[in-house]
Amino acid sequence: MGLFDKLAGWLGLKKKEVNVLCLGLDNSGKTTIINQLKPSNAQAQDIVPTIGFSIEKFKTSSLSFTVFDMSGQGRYRNLWEHYYKEGQAIIFVIDSGDKLRMVVAKEELDTLLNHPDIKHRRIPILFFANKMDLRDALSAVKVSQLLCLENIKDKPWHICASDAVKGEGLQEGVDWLQDQIRTMKA
Repeated sequence: MGLFDKLAGWLGLKKKEVNVLCLGLDNSGKTTIINQLKPSNAQAQDIVPTIGFSIEKFKTSSLSFTVFDMSGQGRYRNLWEHYYKEGQAIIFVIDSGDKLRMVVAKEELDTLLNHPDIKHRRIPILFFANKMDLRDALSAVKVSQLLCLENIKDKPWHICASDAVKGEGLQEGVDWLQDQIRTMKA
């Protein structure tokens, strides 16, 4: 690291880089959330389902995010674990209107939390209870109860109700995640 890089870091001018895994079942809204987090001039007009994974980059006031948008389709979920070591934070998206697959989402979350590359790390997890605009959507509290989030004792976590299409609830979650990452790196 050069002298100017060090100086920029000390003065807070250099953005810290962080790798974030964005996980969740297919059609939960992961790609739409990531698209909304990007600056408006970098947002895609049409969102298509992710096949395998895609890598997106965006910046906030203090952090530079590299987000691994992982496909939630059943046949691709085993790819998630190949990225656990690089992940410094996790965004887990739940379709709060999909009551039938809430059990599947819980199984995937339990598998994630028990994986050797995640289990013993204090990695922050941001949950988005997405699609809150749907008439029959479950509240963030109910989603939290169904996923048994209160049992997560060794990792900081937070859940936000969100509507990815309108961008509602996303800033609260990103602000929380930034605070957690800054605390980890301090």
